Amino acid sequence: MKINQIRNATIIVEYANKKFLIDPMLAEKGTYPPFPNTARQDQNNPLAELPTSVDNIIHNVDAVIVTHLHLDHWDEAAKELLPKDIKLFSQNEEDATEIRNAGFRNVEVLTEDTVFEGIQLIKTKGEHGRGDLIKLAGLVCGVVFKHQSEKTLYIAGDTVWYEGVQQELNTHNPDIIVVNGGDNQAYEGEGASLIMGKEDIYETHKAAPNAKIIVSHMEGVNHWGLSRKELKKFVEEKGFASSLLVPEDGESYTF
Repeated sequence: MKINQIRNATIIVEYANKKFLIDPMLAEKGTYPPFPNTARQDQNNPLAELPTSVDNIIHNVDAVIVTHLHLDHWDEAAKELLPKDIKLFSQNEEDATEIRNAGFRNVEVLTEDTVFEGIQLIKTKGEHGRGDLIKLAGLVCGVVFKHQSEKTLYIAGDTVWYEGVQQELNTHNPDIIVVNGGDNQAYEGEGASLIMGKEDIYETHKAAPNAKIIVSHMEGVNHWGLSRKELKKFVEEKGFASSLLVPEDGESYTF
């Protein structure tokens, strides 16, 4: 298994000899305006350039997984640049319809027993924030990968720590966990986290102490609330740095 952090929540997963592109945001740096009513209103999205060419990113991709349709997971550039006949998985029929309306012809809705090329793809729960934010941010999902020749991988998606994530950990006992951990904020100054912050990541580690955790979705768009530097300092203080990986854009890991 190889996991390559591209930028923001976009990662490439090579698993059981298949290449998956997850949550593609493929635009050039600064293409889109900042998310409104959030921090850094002077910075356009995405905040960084892609670490490699789009051609390299999409070369030989077997399938794309879109956990939800927010711009920083499925952008206009991805709609334009990805081949329209590529295999694409979405979280529900509503998202699938939107993706098909963008011209994609091979769209399938993830379930809890999806199989692709012998690989189990299991849709998992998530909550994109807390309280009123859950409804505002909309439905999201994660996905668990299972195959007899590979370790179990859990990509949590855009979720905070809550009992649903605990349940997925209990059910699937993953060896590798990818969390979106930039503590992105819905409204500046209100502490309204949309995805995991450092305490959420710590809870994930405590619930799965033997798993290796990779933290994605960091410093990619204007409303991030947790830097790589701050997270690394926190995990050193808490004593679980050996279990955590905080990749730079372009960095990859093999398991």
